[in-house]
Amino acid sequence: MRFMIIGGGMQGRACAFDMVRQDGVEEVLLADACDATLASAKRFLKSPKVRYAKADASKPDAVAALAKGRSTLVSCVPYFFNLGLAKAALKNKVNFVDLGGSTPVVLKELALDKAAKKAGIGIVPDCGLGPGMTNIIGAAAINDLDRADEVLIRDGGLPQSPRPPMNYLLTFSEHGLINEYVGTGLSLKGGKLIEVKGCSEVEAVDVPGLGVCEAGHAAGGLSTMAMTFKGKVKYLDNKFIRYPGHMAVVNAMNAMGFFDERPVKVGKAEVSPRALAAVLFRRHFDRPGEKDLVVIQVTAKGVKDGRPAKVVYDMADRYDDAHKMTSMMRTTGFPAAIIARMLADGSIPPGAHRNEVGVPAPEFFKEIAKRGFKLTRRFEWL
Repeated sequence: MRFMIIGGGMQGRACAFDMVRQDGVEEVLLADACDATLASAKRFLKSPKVRYAKADASKPDAVAALAKGRSTLVSCVPYFFNLGLAKAALKNKVNFVDLGGSTPVVLKELALDKAAKKAGIGIVPDCGLGPGMTNIIGAAAINDLDRADEVLIRDGGLPQSPRPPMNYLLTFSEHGLINEYVGTGLSLKGGKLIEVKGCSEVEAVDVPGLGVCEAGHAAGGLSTMAMTFKGKVKYLDNKFIRYPGHMAVVNAMNAMGFFDERPVKVGKAEVSPRALAAVLFRRHFDRPGEKDLVVIQVTAKGVKDGRPAKVVYDMADRYDDAHKMTSMMRTTGFPAAIIARMLADGSIPPGAHRNEVGVPAPEFFKEIAKRGFKLTRRFEWL
């Protein structure tokens, strides 16, 4: 099997790292528009199975032409490139996986279902941490019960050594992060779809080993999951976890317009506040070499065998010292590599699939266990 990844940043190289260790993988082509990024990825991966190419994600036809004849194209670039790349992959009859980041974009990708089936290829958006792994775990929790009334998904990437004032460490795209903070997403309340704003309805959450943290809505964190389980679950939401006080700063910045996309005049120049914020986020939060951790808590309450019951899934993952790899790289890049392989070997059939119902959870859980992820499940009668 031969794969291609567009995007040689942290998640892209983590995806490649995992792919070259899978049985039957002959070659991975890792492409990026930046020579320095490719050189850095080459130093990190050190694998004869990886080839490198210069390619610009804003030119999807050229990217997909490079991917033609390969099993799966994986997008590890910002969300706004994904629809064009998915269409180009379809045109070249190559399976396609991405990391999500925008539900409206994902819905347009899913609309390619009929064409994907006709072409005999699969498209699975939202294959990172959340949406992605958290959706698969959440769906498994729902299926563990005869009726799920309330499902709470909490997850977050955090620095092991937080630094004031925001106590955060950037471990993925700053553009995706800002979209999580200021965009909107869907949840279920009373069985009805409701729109929620990023960083809203902040609550305290107890994280083993860290103590009391805070959690607020992640815009697009559920992606399509609320739509998928409408009519089956009464309450469903996803909130991301941060150290206390982080979201108050983000919400203040948002209220002042720091994340607005419309340019403002500064002297003789016109500047997009969000574009400037992205640059400053990268400057302030990007601290290579610092260690992170990722936590996932999924709780589902409902009925099993006629009795009130609860099922809880927990996972905690830390920076990989042996390979100098962040936990966010592992928990985002590895799921994408696993699902790309599932498409290649037919475990996921042709068509465009919502992650939470399209990815077989038992097989996925076996694969993440092989990679050292310790996902625990606890069932209780209430």
